[in-house]
Amino acid sequence: MAKTVQNLIVMDGRTEAVDVKAAQYEIRNMIYLVRNQQVMVDYELAMLYQVETRVLNQAVKRNIERFPERFCFQLTKEEYENLISQNVISSFQEEKSGYGGRRKLPYVFTEQGIAMLASVLRSETAVQTSIHIMDSFVEMRRFLANNALLFERISNIELKQLEYRKETEEKFERIFEYISGNEESSQKIFFEGQIYDAFSLIVDLIQKAEKEIILIDGYVDVKTLNLLAKKKEYVAVTVYTQKPTRLTDMDCDNFNAQYPNLKLKYSKAFHDRFLIIDRKTAYHVGASLKDAGKKCFGINLIQDIKMMEDVLRRLEPETEEQDEAV
Repeated sequence: MAKTVQNLIVMDGRTEAVDVKAAQYEIRNMIYLVRNQQVMVDYELAMLYQVETRVLNQAVKRNIERFPERFCFQLTKEEYENLISQNVISSFQEEKSGYGGRRKLPYVFTEQGIAMLASVLRSETAVQTSIHIMDSFVEMRRFLANNALLFERISNIELKQLEYRKETEEKFERIFEYISGNEESSQKIFFEGQIYDAFSLIVDLIQKAEKEIILIDGYVDVKTLNLLAKKKEYVAVTVYTQKPTRLTDMDCDNFNAQYPNLKLKYSKAFHDRFLIIDRKTAYHVGASLKDAGKKCFGINLIQDIKMMEDVLRRLEPETEEQDEAV
C-alpha cells in the first residue's frame, strides 16, 4: 500500500502538517464556479503547492504578463460574499475573520492559470500538484459531460416546478383578490363622518358596470349625478325616484350632454334603495347615495339572484311618467 506523505510547511505565518495525497483527493472540492468559469482560490492553491499565499501571489505579480484575466482575476466583494453566504468554502470564513492577517480579496485561477503557476513557482511539488489539479479538472469535465442529460432533465423538472408554483401562486392571488373584493362589497357598514370612504365604495361599485346601471333611490339630486358621472363611458343609467325630486330637466340635460345616457323615472313601489349593476349584481343601500356617510348606514350585496330579479320585475309596472328626462 502506498504511503501517504506528510510535510511540515509554513503557511501565512502558521506551521501546518499537510497530507499531500489526501489533499489530491480533495482537489475536486476546491473547484468553484465563478463568472461561468471553473476556478480555484489562491490560498487553497498555496496549500496544495506548499507555499505561503503571499509567495504564490508575488510569483504571479513578478510574471504578470503570463497571467491575463482569463487565467487569473481578483474576486469582487459581491462574489466573495456570495461564496461565503452559500458556505461553499469553509476556509473563506477563516479568511474573513482575519486568519493570517489578510485584508485583500482573494485571487482565483482558471485551469490555464493553474497550469501557468507550475512554471513560475519552479518546484517539483508545484509540477506534481499541477498535474493532479489538471486531472481533477478533466475528471470534472468528463463528469459534467457524462451527466449532461441528467442535469438537463433536472433543470427541466425544476423549471416545471417553478412554472407550476408561479401558476399556483397566480391562481391563489386571483382567488384572494376575488375574496377580498367580495368581502369589501358584499357587506359594509359606514359610521357617521365616513363620507369619503362611503363615496369611494359607491364609486367603485358604479365603475364595475359595463353596460347598465339601475339606481332605485327616492331622494336624488345633483350630488347623486356627480357619483353616477364616475361610470364608464357609454354605460346607460336609469334612475327610479319619487316626486317631487330636486333634479331638474336642465340637470338631466347637462348630465346627458357629457355622460350619456341617463333616464329619470318615477316609482312609489320602493322605500329602500337599490343599486343594480348590469342586471347581474344588486346591492341594498341603507341611505340615499347623496347622503352616504352622513349617518351610520350599510351596503349589502344581495346574494340571492332571484331577489334581484323580483326587484327588476316590480319596476316597470309601478313606473309613472317614464322617460321624464332623456
